[in-house]
Amino acid sequence: MATPHQAVVVLSRALDQAGDALASIHADDWDRPTPCGDWSVRQLAAHLAAAPEHFLQHARGEDVDWAAPADVPDGQWAGHFRNHGDDLLHHWHDQPDDRAPQADMPTAEIGVHTWDLVRALGRPQPLDDEVAERAAAFMRQGLTDENREGAFAPEVEVGTDASAYDRLAAFAGRDPRA
Repeated sequence: MATPHQAVVVLSRALDQAGDALASIHADDWDRPTPCGDWSVRQLAAHLAAAPEHFLQHARGEDVDWAAPADVPDGQWAGHFRNHGDDLLHHWHDQPDDRAPQADMPTAEIGVHTWDLVRALGRPQPLDDEVAERAAAFMRQGLTDENREGAFAPEVEVGTDASAYDRLAAFAGRDPRA
């Protein structure tokens, strides 16, 4: 049964799978291309490692430099991500029921970039369909053709048989068939 805090439960799973993907990066992966624009695995990992800290700042009403990567040495992204991810989860667990669904915002960002990273690494990693479904639902609420520019490419058409994660990636402007 879904509860008002289901968004927080799903965010926890998004953080777990992203942390696992970050922990699986090897030094010889760092310069590989990713589906996220012209970013390398190193750049994407640094951006993803900063996400929990940035979303916690945002949730607290603080100014956030969304473009700033995590200030951690290369290859230590997973530990930074997990530490700040725990802080982010504690924040959302402490929120009243009417605010908890806002946890879908970080789920969307983290979900898309986890797909990017897993795809770039080319190693199998199971991804949670509910993370992708909630992320896509959140993104569809506010991302339009008019406000995608600069952050997302146009939506890519995929078949009705596409996985939940491929549908999320396609909505975010990635081509899962590439």
